[in-house]
Amino acid sequence: MKNLRRFEVEAQAAASLSHPNIVSIYDVGNEDNIYYIVMEYIDGITLKEYIAQKGKLEWKEAVKIAIQICSAIEHAHSKQIIHRDIKPQNILLTKEGIAKVTDFGIARAATSSTITMVGTTIGSVHYFSPEQARGGYIDGKSDLYSLGIVIYEMITGKIPFDGDSPVAVALKHIHDKPVRPIDIDSSIPIALNDVVMKAIKKEQSGRHQTATELLEDLYRVLREPNGHFAEDNSLDTDENPTKRIRVIDQDEIIEEEGNVIKKDNNKSKKSKKSGKSSILLAVIISTVIIGIFIYIGLIFITTFTPQTRKFVVKNYVGKNYYDVVEELENANVDVIANWVYDDNYEENIIISQSVEPSYEFKLDGYNSIEFKVSKGPELVEIPDLTGKPVIEAEIALQQLLNTKPKVVEEYSDIIPINHTISTFPAAKEKVKPNTEVIIYKSIGPKIVQVTVPDLIGKTYQEAQTILAEHNLKVGNLYPENTSPGNAKIIKQEPEPNTVVDEETAVNMYFEQVKYVDIPIRLNNPDMYEDKIKVVIQITPSDTKQTSIFYEDEVEKADFPINIENIPVPEKGNTRVRVLLDGELVQEINLLWEAVPQS
Repeated sequence: MKNLRRFEVEAQAAASLSHPNIVSIYDVGNEDNIYYIVMEYIDGITLKEYIAQKGKLEWKEAVKIAIQICSAIEHAHSKQIIHRDIKPQNILLTKEGIAKVTDFGIARAATSSTITMVGTTIGSVHYFSPEQARGGYIDGKSDLYSLGIVIYEMITGKIPFDGDSPVAVALKHIHDKPVRPIDIDSSIPIALNDVVMKAIKKEQSGRHQTATELLEDLYRVLREPNGHFAEDNSLDTDENPTKRIRVIDQDEIIEEEGNVIKKDNNKSKKSKKSGKSSILLAVIISTVIIGIFIYIGLIFITTFTPQTRKFVVKNYVGKNYYDVVEELENANVDVIANWVYDDNYEENIIISQSVEPSYEFKLDGYNSIEFKVSKGPELVEIPDLTGKPVIEAEIALQQLLNTKPKVVEEYSDIIPINHTISTFPAAKEKVKPNTEVIIYKSIGPKIVQVTVPDLIGKTYQEAQTILAEHNLKVGNLYPENTSPGNAKIIKQEPEPNTVVDEETAVNMYFEQVKYVDIPIRLNNPDMYEDKIKVVIQITPSDTKQTSIFYEDEVEKADFPINIENIPVPEKGNTRVRVLLDGELVQEINLLWEAVPQS
């Protein structure tokens, strides 16, 4: 029952976490005495598998993954939840490269790589902190130690402590000093090396005190890879340096177990009486000589020693650091600069000083003054996120600016749905941390609806023009495999006056006709001039309306000519009349049955 209560308490605590870098827990409960947790499904691999695939990670990639893990730990610590088992096996990587921390606050059964004390799993042996190894007090800094080991493994491909048994590894966590990452791979930046070594300090007080502090250092590594902002005091120091001692003369008095022993005691006894007189005389002479030297010394000091030189500290706040530092160094004052971002002071301006104005330095000794100097407002550059999935853009900006961006939906004909169109401020612009950035999210092309026009009775060419004017497309033509020619539309899909989206295709059904070509010859050429006016009239049986099908002036030399695609309605006929220079010269009746299918 105790374990069940612990399961419920810790599972509910983990379920209270909501962070993009933590595997979400959707439900906790039991059914038929079977206790369960419903968790987010992650399509990816563990960080351990990823490291194994690549051998070791490029340092920038490792830092970006570490930032995501640390952000998750920071959120958990803010909810008073300590993970206690941070290791690459508990970090999942999605296909998009997003790190997800899992197994928050859940006690695990003992294995070959865990140590259990009083029934409580306190972490995996290769990654847990010295205090976990000792069974001591565990707090948030224990998670930061484990994260430091994970970063160490990512950038070197190795774990700092290994052994033949879990106990041997645990003892190394407590007593051994790790090899510095930079000594394994010289391409690792010194700033990252220092941050890792600080994170895996043996004493909790020497590490980063909060996840926020470590997170700030990781961000700073990306900006200042060669900086010295994280102390690395990992080199050994000798606490018992060699000292020179004087040799004890054999004639000196030696105290041993409370008894006083002197060399040549017999000789001392014989000269005891004369020794007292000699000592008294020596004391008198010594006193006189010392008094003379003291007197002469006082006269010399009073006469020849100048007064001690002094330097009066001024108020340097608001002044340029470089204008002040030369003056102080010339006065033998050691200047210590602590550079910080500040919105109220311009770059290189002194914000505060450790020594109050009017204080007097004695220049013959060691003096120092510390200044807090402004680096100006802290600015970060907005990355180009165009075309990136919006969830990736949100995570990138949240990690960069420490604030959640705002998402605004927009139509786009180019950018896919749920991808980033642009940001405001735009890419490459520099802004202050905590600035709210707008992500413009694509919801696809803007859909406009139109009313389908009435195409009944129109020819194909007429229908094409009308559909283009309404931003609609030509669909399928029926009957298939036939040219519509001048045939009329007898049916359409969608029907007239239907409301549809723009670019919808409209299918058209044409009256079924056959097409005939007829030749025109000159039976008596000498009757005509060089140019002859040719007119072809047709009368289809379905409409019984006579119309001019062809009209043109033709050179006499071009005869005979061919008149193409004269329509014959289905199961009907078309009467054709040929006029040359206004005179009827030929009349033809074209029958449906007699015309072959084109």
